[in-house]
Amino acid sequence: MGDLPGITARLPHLAELGVDALWLSPFYTSPQHDAGYDVADYRDVDPRFGTLADADALVARAHELGLRVVVDLVPNHTSSDHAWFRAALAAGPGSPERARYLFRDGRGADGELAPTSWRSVFGGPAWERVTEADGRPGQWYLHLFDVSQPDLDWTNPEVVEEFQDVLRFWLDRGVDGFRVDVAHGLVKADGLPEWDAATEMITGTLAGQGGESRTPPPMWDQEGVHEVYRRWRAVLEEYDGDRMLVAEAWVDPVERLARYVRDDEMQQAFNFAYLVAPLDAAALRAQVEETAAAMSAVGAPPTWVLSNHDVVRHTTRFGLDLAGGNPDGLGADDVQPDPAVGLQRARAATLLMLALPGSAYVYQGEELGLPDAVVPDEARQDPSWERTGHETNGRDGCRVPIPWEGDAPSFGFGPTAASWLPQPAVYGELALDRQRDVPGSTYEMYRAALRLRRELALGSSTGLSWRTLEGPDGRARGEEHGILAFRSAGALVVANLGEQPVALPAGAEVLLVSGDLQRDAEARLLPPMTTAWLREESPASA
Repeated sequence: MGDLPGITARLPHLAELGVDALWLSPFYTSPQHDAGYDVADYRDVDPRFGTLADADALVARAHELGLRVVVDLVPNHTSSDHAWFRAALAAGPGSPERARYLFRDGRGADGELAPTSWRSVFGGPAWERVTEADGRPGQWYLHLFDVSQPDLDWTNPEVVEEFQDVLRFWLDRGVDGFRVDVAHGLVKADGLPEWDAATEMITGTLAGQGGESRTPPPMWDQEGVHEVYRRWRAVLEEYDGDRMLVAEAWVDPVERLARYVRDDEMQQAFNFAYLVAPLDAAALRAQVEETAAAMSAVGAPPTWVLSNHDVVRHTTRFGLDLAGGNPDGLGADDVQPDPAVGLQRARAATLLMLALPGSAYVYQGEELGLPDAVVPDEARQDPSWERTGHETNGRDGCRVPIPWEGDAPSFGFGPTAASWLPQPAVYGELALDRQRDVPGSTYEMYRAALRLRRELALGSSTGLSWRTLEGPDGRARGEEHGILAFRSAGALVVANLGEQPVALPAGAEVLLVSGDLQRDAEARLLPPMTTAWLREESPASA
């Protein structure tokens, strides 16, 4: 399973890689029905991962290495093992204990029908009926995710006060911020109105879209969530130093996402519209421009991401013949990606993303170019696998432990060959020790990119200046030809996402390139699906 001391031992890798902070997925006490996102105790460490002392040691060591620590907070729901939910089941209908959750009477003559037609993100209905203490079928509780994850009622002052106290508990222990799970889902529309559409979150359909009208569904992106985050921001500001909230908010359009990062709410919000956008120059430029405009309007930086623990790794996505979005995790019988094509495209997309102004997130293992793993059906653990009757493969493929040593048991993850999800053989070839100090390796490309990103102040750039370049025929090449070229801070960035090479500006110094350049008699040519960072001789004339 891994543990907190294991992470502490690997922190030098993150310092060497060049990131600024570490975001940890949940390590709290949990029955692990959903990889720790079913929290039974928000103020303790699950014994399988260590102790509170281990968490303190991790934070202290990270700070020694100049790394910030962001922890995951799961406020939309608790585990069904949480003391509050156990008390709610015991107390019965109408009790203060049940008022912390969304319990409702069922429809029908005997309450045998669910209160609404709402569906779980993981498949199946979003309501579960309980058996009351006297043995009779009773009320229903809402669970937008797994049945083991009952949703909290954020209109209840006890819930509000509890999570403010949880924030302070971890801030007192030195954490630097919180990634807020399902940040758009805490507050539901008054009366829980009927809604019978699917509630997608991790595909190309964003949860807040609500059809052509883009009206948010009653369970997502409700106005009341913003009052929650204004209160949380006030809590963070009680503490010295630079503390942060980042929203996992699957909402659309980006103007609604920007409302989560107004100056009295959160500091960052993941840009999932960029993640699911196709690897197409025109589409990406439009997304960058829309994001920049929306975030600038509220004085917040954009936040870019290509992979995370809920989506197919971008090395695999880009190796498939897809027009964007996020496919279901791969099964053994599915069409498999072209690994060479996927890695080439992923490297190009990475250098493009890391050059954009704002914050950028790197998901564990993408610095090694890891593909999604094809997890055998019998080893799958994502609750969506069972809840959809094995129709959805789920997210296990992106969560397989990463490889540290090519020849070690479980590639250095643990002392034996066992790992909580099975690792594919190709991970041994991509292990850290096979790539460190190897020129041109994906790991060394990431190290160089993160170093240059800091040196050139790309992340803190105030904006982009778009450019066109010349093709081999001397004609201008722009996004209609698959070329994205822009100046950001101290660099000229050229991403060739088209089908033909493009000439790089004469005299420009190549700082970093995602692949190999081509040359002809007169110019250096950037091949298709390749990105370069350049320094021009006379930036003032650009």
